[in-house]
Amino acid sequence: MACAKKSCSGERKTQVKDSEFSAEDLERKVTLKAGDKAPEFSLENSDGVSVSLKDFVGKNVVLYFYPKDNTPGCTTEACEFSQSYDEFIANDTVIVGISPDSAKSHANFTQKHDLKHILLSDETREVCKAYGVWQVRKNYGKEYLGIVRTTFVIDKSGVILKVYKSVKAKDHAAKVLADLIK
Repeated sequence: MACAKKSCSGERKTQVKDSEFSAEDLERKVTLKAGDKAPEFSLENSDGVSVSLKDFVGKNVVLYFYPKDNTPGCTTEACEFSQSYDEFIANDTVIVGISPDSAKSHANFTQKHDLKHILLSDETREVCKAYGVWQVRKNYGKEYLGIVRTTFVIDKSGVILKVYKSVKAKDHAAKVLADLIK
């Protein structure tokens, strides 16, 4: 099934009691900014192959963090990035999505929606933490640890050009592409 337009947002939730949040979890925020060196990582893609940020030296990287495969908002965001894939490639830019889902989940998500770009699995959430996107979230009065949807545009030498915080999934890919082309 190809990408379908949806506009709701899904959340990856790990329910934890207030007393179980570590001080680090409570204080974690996206502190990376334009001009900072992007934290290096190596994660497994949907084919089980290790992919590192350094693999993309010489290309721009749109690195987006999202909560969960096959949820409405995450599907919208992934499909919009995939629909603009050729335009990103024409601008010497690769698209990489990261979530805590497994490589198998990513493979199913990619196949179901005909996604063209790379999805990486961060089941340990270490990369999410390094980028500051694994945070205490609130929904209907309940607190949990989850991903704050965030996108980083990284230049050809691994330096962050732009950070999009608390992203709304719909039309985000088009905004990133427009900013990249400027």
